[in-house]
Amino acid sequence: MAKKKRRKVKTRMERDSMGEMSVPADVFYGATTQRAVLNFPISGRTVPAQVIHAFALLKLACVRVNLELKKIPQRRGRLIIKACEKMIDQLERDSSPDGFMKHFPIDIFQTGSGTSTNMNVNEVISNLACKAAGKKIGAKDPVHPNDHVNMGQSSNDTFPTAMQIAAAVAINLELIPSLHVLTKTLKVKARIWDHIIKIGRTHLMDATPIRVGQEFSGFAAQAEYSIIRAERALKRLAENLPIGGTAVGTGINTHPRFGWFVAQKLTKATGIKFQEADNHFEAQATRDCVVEASGELKTIAVSLSKIANDIRWLGSGPRCGMYELSLPTTQPGSSIMPGKVNPVMCEAVMQVACQVIGNDASITMAGMGGIGSLLQLNVAMPVMADNLISSITLLANAASAFTERCLKDLEVNEDIATGMVEQSLMMCTTLAPEIGYDNAAKVAKGAFAEGKTVRQYVLEHKLVDPDVLDELLDAASMTQPG
Repeated sequence: MAKKKRRKVKTRMERDSMGEMSVPADVFYGATTQRAVLNFPISGRTVPAQVIHAFALLKLACVRVNLELKKIPQRRGRLIIKACEKMIDQLERDSSPDGFMKHFPIDIFQTGSGTSTNMNVNEVISNLACKAAGKKIGAKDPVHPNDHVNMGQSSNDTFPTAMQIAAAVAINLELIPSLHVLTKTLKVKARIWDHIIKIGRTHLMDATPIRVGQEFSGFAAQAEYSIIRAERALKRLAENLPIGGTAVGTGINTHPRFGWFVAQKLTKATGIKFQEADNHFEAQATRDCVVEASGELKTIAVSLSKIANDIRWLGSGPRCGMYELSLPTTQPGSSIMPGKVNPVMCEAVMQVACQVIGNDASITMAGMGGIGSLLQLNVAMPVMADNLISSITLLANAASAFTERCLKDLEVNEDIATGMVEQSLMMCTTLAPEIGYDNAAKVAKGAFAEGKTVRQYVLEHKLVDPDVLDELLDAASMTQPG
């Protein structure tokens, strides 16, 4: 078989502080980015598009502040603004690897400070501006990637700021709205099913009665707490921006109010209340705010896993399981067993929970002293950014899909749910105040041995007056205190 000829890629020469570098002719990045591409052929996964988009928002805010502070000439500043706006527009139009993201090819596993990605962004903006000014790509005139695009900044404060912006925006636009829909759907189910009495289960064993509405109100409360946790994560990320600290937190080579002004610009652009960090040495030497936010996301994942798993159990069957719930039939469940339908949406949520917990473990390790956080800088930020965005996206998409493809069309098999109430031996619980715990336990054991219900056993053995027994074994009253 003849070997295919490899297509020759056209290149151009660019230069950085280390010398010349051959760069593909059709990209907007430069020599420093190309060096990183060659240095880190590790995972094949690039820094998430959300982080690159956040970088564009950040660079746009920075140049506007530099213009207002008269640190940069109007013409040069306007060119950078237009380049940032074009970058934002292109990313919002198409953030696929073959779209505008082809200009941001650096692997996640790169320099731990994210310097490679910061320079990638600087080079793209510089080249967009130079092209708009009628100069050739790579000219660095009239806009230089370091001197002008990176003015008043360092990779050490821009990358952590960009990852926080990206995560905060994603939580605000994706995760919180999906959790609101999930919560609303569960509340509706709790309300319309509140009249249905079923048997509760603890340790997977029969327990006392509970209303289906009460069970689903617990799920709804979990979803509502998830919103609160997402809001806490957003707030923590938004209130601690490192921008303005530059290299080590001292703010060298920038205006004293630079970070404050940039935060105001970002607030206006996103609608999220961003704030400069109170202490830049903490904000840059650690990523505790990201570890904290990830912990909130992990808890949301755990909550979703509980809801999904309980619904999976309650829908088991249809003939040899609980089958109190009918899950929507979304796809065939087996390649060998005809007619089988599986709780696939629940399983998807469970797998997402596994991944989010794994992401959190990675973020936690990357934030630890001696691993990522070393003296004045965390040097494991790209992997933290990737896992953080991954968790937010997975949770948002899983909650939406689970709501749309499972919860909305979920039904209660009322006859099955209510039919098992009388069969529970734990109906004897309300007998304990009347005949004592030990005697009530004898009733449960006797009824089980004779294959009878508690009611039948008590009546046959004349242990309680029938009228009193009716009152004691009223299932509806068992679902309320007192």
